[in-house]
Amino acid sequence: MLILVINCGSSSAKYDLFDIKKGSSVIASGVIERIGERTSAITHNSGDRKIEREIICADHHSAIGSIRDILIDKETGVLSDVKEVLGVGHRVVHGGEEFNQSILINDKVLESINRFSELAPLHNPPSLEGIRACMKIFKDVPQVAVFDTAFHQSMKEHAFCYGIPYELYEKYGIRRYGFHGTSHRYVSEKAAEALGRPLGDINLITVHLGNGCSIAAVKGGKSVDTSMGFTPLEGLLMGTRSGDIDPSIVSFIMGHEGLSAEEVTDMLNKKSGLLGISGISNDMRDILKAAEEGNDRARLAYDVFYYRIKKYIGAYTAVLEHVDAVVFTAGIGENVPRIKDQLKKELRFLSGNGTKFLTIGTNEDLLIANDTYRIVNNR
Repeated sequence: MLILVINCGSSSAKYDLFDIKKGSSVIASGVIERIGERTSAITHNSGDRKIEREIICADHHSAIGSIRDILIDKETGVLSDVKEVLGVGHRVVHGGEEFNQSILINDKVLESINRFSELAPLHNPPSLEGIRACMKIFKDVPQVAVFDTAFHQSMKEHAFCYGIPYELYEKYGIRRYGFHGTSHRYVSEKAAEALGRPLGDINLITVHLGNGCSIAAVKGGKSVDTSMGFTPLEGLLMGTRSGDIDPSIVSFIMGHEGLSAEEVTDMLNKKSGLLGISGISNDMRDILKAAEEGNDRARLAYDVFYYRIKKYIGAYTAVLEHVDAVVFTAGIGENVPRIKDQLKKELRFLSGNGTKFLTIGTNEDLLIANDTYRIVNNR
């Protein structure tokens, strides 16, 4: 029972082939990079074997074709025929208000993903290209969409509504959507297992800290609030994203620096955050090393990063009223224990009331594979 998981970026396509029968183990994985450039590159892993080679991929359709080819190759492959694949699961960033769970893809779903491209112009279009390619190349194999926004569709209106004219929400769907939903959902389920309690009976604060960062308040397995908003720019300080700022800063910078709205948006997304404050790097390892060597701006970058997390945990504790566990995940969350240790020490009102501080590795692809298997198997 093999499930293929595809995650298409603007110039990349990642893949994992899961064997659901064998404990959902990964039997092959890889990534194609530099799609659309003169030469692309594929890295393929299967067992102890790693293959790296240059290929030509003009678009995502040819990239998906290359994935198929390497999976069925007589020397490098793990499949004798693509028909061995039970289903293909796709990570899709934005599902708007229409999707609150993973779904079997049909023409109507494709139309919706395309429509929500306006809300996620960097993410939904390549996902759509990948899905359409898979529908042709893995013909007759069911395709499933798993949305980053779906987990947060359980938020109440008072949590997702912005303080702008309500007509703008009605016309354009301007509201808090939240992202990293597959990660928050996955670690919530794993936290319940770690606590030995039903997910529906516990309250969690899940903290996803990578280059992109978000935090969620999860009550009984349902997201009730999250830090990312209309876009992934809002909320915590991130690698290159500013997180929360006064909206008037945008027009102020435009006026004083002579920048367009698009240029300021680019600045806030790609030149801010840890990178912007430190002037050194968006990588937490570089920030910590520089701070230890006496770099004041690196120290400030860490302090702002940490303070935002602490502040949001305090706010979400008020939202939930009782917190059974605070869960840290993703690259920084899993590999920089000083953040969790420092918070556990300082937030005595939580640790004193029995709140656990957990580190749980996220596995979004596994969640996508399991959702895909469940949906395809129950058709």
